[in-house]
Amino acid sequence: MPLSDMIENMARDAREASRHLRRLGRPRKDDALRLMAKMLSARREDIIKENRKDLVLAEETGLSPAMIDRLTLNGSVLDGMAEGLNEVADLPDPVGEITGMWKRPNGLQVGRVRIPLGVIGFIYESRPNVTVDAAGLCLKSGNAVILKGGSEAIHSNIILGRLLAEALHETGIPKKAIQVIPTTDREAVNVLIGLEELIDIVIPRGGEGLIRFVTSHSRIPVLKHYKGVCHVYVDRSASLKMAEEICYNAKVQRPGVCNAMETLLVHEAVAGEFLPEMVSRFRGAGVEIRGCPRCVALIPDVRTADASDWPAEFLDLILAVKIVTDMDEALDHIETYGSRHTEAIITTDYDRAQRFLAEVDASVVLVNASTRFNDGNQLGLGAEIGINTSKLHAFGPMGLEELTTTKFIVYGQGQTRH
Repeated sequence: MPLSDMIENMARDAREASRHLRRLGRPRKDDALRLMAKMLSARREDIIKENRKDLVLAEETGLSPAMIDRLTLNGSVLDGMAEGLNEVADLPDPVGEITGMWKRPNGLQVGRVRIPLGVIGFIYESRPNVTVDAAGLCLKSGNAVILKGGSEAIHSNIILGRLLAEALHETGIPKKAIQVIPTTDREAVNVLIGLEELIDIVIPRGGEGLIRFVTSHSRIPVLKHYKGVCHVYVDRSASLKMAEEICYNAKVQRPGVCNAMETLLVHEAVAGEFLPEMVSRFRGAGVEIRGCPRCVALIPDVRTADASDWPAEFLDLILAVKIVTDMDEALDHIETYGSRHTEAIITTDYDRAQRFLAEVDASVVLVNASTRFNDGNQLGLGAEIGINTSKLHAFGPMGLEELTTTKFIVYGQGQTRH
């Protein structure tokens, strides 16, 4: 069967399955999620065997150690995946929630109810655990999903897809509610993102190149974030001990993730006291510092930053540092170079904190906390399918509620419009 026909058939099956999911109650969905978790443990050897095929190919093609680590499924990773499914099962079901109800002068009762988005096309790279995470979230929120993983994880994704479908079938849910595209052909993405009559929304998760490609070619609305150029601004009134701990955590704990700090902004009033010790601590952790001219003048052996460093998402132990004259300059810098992902201020001044919260355009804005908290689980959502830095229809981490929308419902008693 031609690739285009295969994917279109999958989308039609997903559309039909989504009709069934609309009327599916929480108990059935939770039963399926818990069965999926049990099957990850029961089929562990089979899953690891298929994953080894991907790992062998990854080594043969020269994938980096970091990428191979993200690709690897072992006992502890599978346990974490199973725990994640059980956690999703424990979360409240957003579908069917009445978000408001009011009465019109003509007696009509008007309300809004939360409903699934419908059919989601999810395109992602590397991590096969994302297959299970995304499938669990989509099922709980009542959405059918078509999963297109990277070619490097094809064997892992196929066996995980079969396991998930089997769990659906055993709990009386259409198997086609969760489908994995079983090909490494890149043309599959082009076909998928062109099916605007069958797929309601596309969510890409991966590198900036993938996301920009999907966004520029898709005929379906895309929820996306290109990159995380996250800033921490150390204000003139900051507790410098607190600032040191927060900045170190934001950069060093996991430098290769989208909510890691990439640029440090420091008010000139505290730069002389704060930066030498902070830079020394960063260097002890292997961080390369790229500073503005004022930073280099203060710490002469710092490398001078160039124009390309300010908008950069390094995803590595590299940090751009700029000394700013005042808060206005910090806000201007964030407005110019930020990616609407995550921004933080360290300050003891309430008014300046409130101004930062109001003026900074980002999906998560923090006061006196690390940028690393922009994460669905950390923010109390339970889990997330990704972080959206566009504002329609959700902004920030996308948990169960963000995978739904609302529709109006109206109760009448024979009213007609005049």
